[in-house]
Amino acid sequence: MKRKDFWKGFGVALALIVVLNLAWKPICRAIPWHVLPFEISMSKNAKVDMIQSYLDKYYVEDIDQGKLEDTLFAGMLAGVGDKYTYYMPKENLRQYLTNTNGNFDGVGIEIYTTQDGEVVISSVMPGQPAETAGLQAGDVIIGVDGEDMKGKLLSDVAAKIHGEKGTAVTIRVQRGDEEKEFTMERATVEVESVSSRMMENKIGYISISGFKENTYSQFKEALTALQKDGMKGLILDLRDNPGGLVRSVYEIGDELLPEGTMVYTLDKKQNRNDLKCDEKYLDIPLVVLVNENSASASEIFAGAVKDTGRGTLVGNQTFGKGLVQRLFVLPDGSGLNVTVQKYYTPNGTSIHGVGIEPDEKVELPEAYSGTPLTEIPAEQDTQLQKGLQVMEEQLK
Repeated sequence: MKRKDFWKGFGVALALIVVLNLAWKPICRAIPWHVLPFEISMSKNAKVDMIQSYLDKYYVEDIDQGKLEDTLFAGMLAGVGDKYTYYMPKENLRQYLTNTNGNFDGVGIEIYTTQDGEVVISSVMPGQPAETAGLQAGDVIIGVDGEDMKGKLLSDVAAKIHGEKGTAVTIRVQRGDEEKEFTMERATVEVESVSSRMMENKIGYISISGFKENTYSQFKEALTALQKDGMKGLILDLRDNPGGLVRSVYEIGDELLPEGTMVYTLDKKQNRNDLKCDEKYLDIPLVVLVNENSASASEIFAGAVKDTGRGTLVGNQTFGKGLVQRLFVLPDGSGLNVTVQKYYTPNGTSIHGVGIEPDEKVELPEAYSGTPLTEIPAEQDTQLQKGLQVMEEQLK
């Protein structure tokens, strides 16, 4: 008899659970919660379900459920309060990975985020659609295809600009006091992140616009060519370089820095990881040009140069991003970019929110404020000229 009573009670309880589960949403909507003299705590899932039920029943327009869910996940990561930790829908992630590889369908621009959250063009690639249309380095992107981009994440803006080769995109920018709009056709772009030339007195010059998958191979090719041409000293230009892959900057650092720690990181549990250069490196005079837009991986290199005394930093104080992110790909093709470590220069300095002070602080002429570096005549580029002066002294 007791066994029958047990199964009877179990059946009633199970039926009650099923009924409550099915009726929970309509019951919740029917209860006048605002007049009750008490509050009831809710689980995260219950709260999401309840909000969804109100939207489904009352919201006057149709709802894009995919966009609603992406915004929910994005908001969850935004709640961390770190602009470098964010959610990427699968399309954004696909574009992010393609861009990092150094080849993508787009318009041929490099972009970065300022401390104020503006998305700015750091460089315009020669011969690409953006240059032909008239976009310039320093332009602040405020709209893409009629959609407001103010306050958007860098990945969101990049995903909006990228797209299938042959399709059109319209980019609206703020240039000084003016707003300008440019329409162009997307093309397949291979990022040339390294440019080089030999200057007078056998002083080599290499500029790196960003650290991508193919940056090291491009750098090595440029370095080898300059060495064959009799290079006696090297000026490495990292101005307006927003960073990129730590592995890429480490590979370049291993070519130019002495034996020892280039950078080390600490994670949530204070586990330390050192990236160390070996004893073999190109031991010639080195000058590194930096400015307020030299960030992240650029600062890893600049910090190592300053702490080890390997070379001289010339220019303006750097951006101040001392965080390392890791990409987590989710089963549905979306992803999370999460800050997982803080990095420190060889001497144990954290530059996050501070930046790196150059050894020789030099401002560009006011007349060239906001002008792309590539458009400043070499003789008027006061930072480059100071770098050449420092190099000449070292070569004496």
